[in-house]
Amino acid sequence: MATKKGKPGWRDVKGALVDFDRAGLLALVQDMYAASKDNQVFLHARLGLGADALEPYRVVIERWLCPDVYKNQDYSVAKAKKPIADYKKAIGLPVGLAELMVFYCEQATGFSAEFGLDDDAYYGALVRMFEQALTMVAGLARAAARDLSRAAGCRPRDGAERGLGRW
Repeated sequence: MATKKGKPGWRDVKGALVDFDRAGLLALVQDMYAASKDNQVFLHARLGLGADALEPYRVVIERWLCPDVYKNQDYSVAKAKKPIADYKKAIGLPVGLAELMVFYCEQATGFSAEFGLDDDAYYGALVRMFEQALTMVAGLARAAARDLSRAAGCRPRDGAERGLGRW
């Protein structure tokens, strides 16, 4: 059932999984869990396990944006962005994404302020992440306001009728 290119893809995997029973699928997931720390973090986030699903992602962001320069560690913008993309794939809750983006910005500005980087790419990535974080937080604020107004039984125009403006 391999694709024409000879390289297996998702369609091939999906086809092979049809033959698995419940025990077989559990064994496969267990093997995947044991194979990689990234798989463990993904499953913990996806299944809502652990006290703080964001912590493993924060650790990686901090490592790559705030390296221990005294141990000759290097920084990497690409490796610091990866946990945000991984979280988005695992669960992608907007509030969690916003928190990771803000954390990214805090770590990047803190490191650059402490060590005075001269790296335009680093600052460019920081500015782009800051813009994304602002957009995400603004979206959260609008969504939270709509959710709260619905929960309270309000309509956006109700406030306008009372001189409270319009949402």
